[in-house]
Amino acid sequence: MKIGIHSMVWVGDWNADAAREAISKSAETGYDLIELSAIAPETFDTALTAKLLEEYGLECSASLGLGPDTDISSEDDDAVARGRERLHLALNLVRDCGGTMLCGVIYGALMKYSHPATERGLDNSRRVLAELADKAKESNISLGLEFCNRYETNVMNTTAQTLEFIKSIGRDNITAHLDTYHMNIEEHSIAGAIRQAAAAGKLGYVHVGESHRGQLGTGSINWTEFLGALKEVEYDGIVTFESFSSKVVHSTFSNDLAIWRNLWDDNVELAKGARQFIREHLGA
Repeated sequence: MKIGIHSMVWVGDWNADAAREAISKSAETGYDLIELSAIAPETFDTALTAKLLEEYGLECSASLGLGPDTDISSEDDDAVARGRERLHLALNLVRDCGGTMLCGVIYGALMKYSHPATERGLDNSRRVLAELADKAKESNISLGLEFCNRYETNVMNTTAQTLEFIKSIGRDNITAHLDTYHMNIEEHSIAGAIRQAAAAGKLGYVHVGESHRGQLGTGSINWTEFLGALKEVEYDGIVTFESFSSKVVHSTFSNDLAIWRNLWDDNVELAKGARQFIREHLGA
């Protein structure tokens, strides 16, 4: 098992100084991996990022959420085309930095919709993701579909929906990306959802985030159930700590996720505490 941390615990943007700060602090606080926020993958200096990852002995993954103008689950062909381009840039970022996972809300826009997903829109999403998965397979990269709560997507809100969507695409390198923050809102049984994903062979990536997106163990997530279920199914993949505060997070991302207040001020203390919490519960 590899323990990761989201880059936005450290920095909101990604430039030379931010990259060194985020990667060095991730290593210094005991993490194995940093999850790069690929909101704008075209702005990344991938050569520098790869060099810093090697210097500090870290691995990486990358995640993003598409927006209304890049929504591949839309019926707007132009938005779908822009989304496809954004996803392929993000895939190139993962490849060039030596990562093996591109995940997040890569199947539609991260936003509150005013209507259910349409069949045409869902077909667009499947088509783009199938093509992306084929391209990813050439570089031994997997895709993780992060289902979100009903206020952030209309495509998939539960593990069961995600597994069905993955099955409909028919690519073996597409997996389910489980996130405790969203599961705490939508699932009937967190442990049952983990068992279901594991039984399907699609438990590919895990986010651990508290109910209020702050420090682990200080909210309402049932960590004994969640982490116990991961041990039960012998999950040995990536577990990434995700937490956001308006003190650090990128302004656009802050608006998308409704991060309106500072949930913490000291990100080093936050990261160390989360790493210790994970270690104690998983023995990782």
